Amino acid sequence: GTARHDREMAIQAKRKLSKTTDPVERLRLQCLARGSAGIKGLGRVFRIMDDDNSRTLDFKEFVKGLNDYAMMIDKEEAQEIFRIFDKDGSGTIDFDEFLVTLRPPMSNARKEIIMQAFRKLDKTGDGVITIEDLRGVYNAKHHPKYQNGDWTEDQVFRAFLDNFDSPYDKDGKVTTEEFMNYYAGVSASIDTDVYFIIMMKNAWKL
Repeated sequence: GTARHDREMAIQAKRKLSKTTDPVERLRLQCLARGSAGIKGLGRVFRIMDDDNSRTLDFKEFVKGLNDYAMMIDKEEAQEIFRIFDKDGSGTIDFDEFLVTLRPPMSNARKEIIMQAFRKLDKTGDGVITIEDLRGVYNAKHHPKYQNGDWTEDQVFRAFLDNFDSPYDKDGKVTTEEFMNYYAGVSASIDTDVYFIIMMKNAWKL
C-alpha cells in the first residue's frame, strides 16, 4: 500500500503547492511531493553539508542544501524560512528542530503506534534497526525476488531497510528519527487516525 499512498500524497502535495503562500508549508509540500522519504532526504543533505558536525546550518549552507536537493525556492523565501527557524537570531538554525517542524504534524496516537512498530523491530533495544533485528520479525520468504531466486534473505532485508534509509546515504541502519520521518510522510497521506493505526497494526502484526 505504501507505493500507492506515496503516489496519492505526491499528487495531493503538488495540488496544494499551487495554493499555499506559507513558505514553510511550501517547503514541506515540495518534500512530500517526492514521497514519504522526501523530508528525510532533505535532512540527509543538510547532514552532509554540516562539515563541522555542529548540527547547525548558517544561511549559506541552508540555501546550498536546498539547491542541492533541487528545491524550487527563491532567495527571499529562503530568507523568510530561515528567519522563522532561527528563533534566537543567532544566524544559524538547528536542523533537527528544522526537520521536526517540517514533518507533517502527527497525533500522539499515530506516534505511539509508530514507536510500537519500531520497538518490535528493534529486537536488541539499542535504538537502531539493523538486518540482525529483522530476522524472525520480517518475513523475507514472501518477497517475490526471494521466491524466484534473485535475492537472498539478506538482500530482501537490506532492500526493506533502504525504504526507511535516506536515498543518498544508505547505511543499512534505521534510527528512530528516520523511522518517524518516514512514517510522518506516510501519515500525511492518510486522513484518519483509525485508518493509520489499522494499517500499522496489519503491516507489523501489532
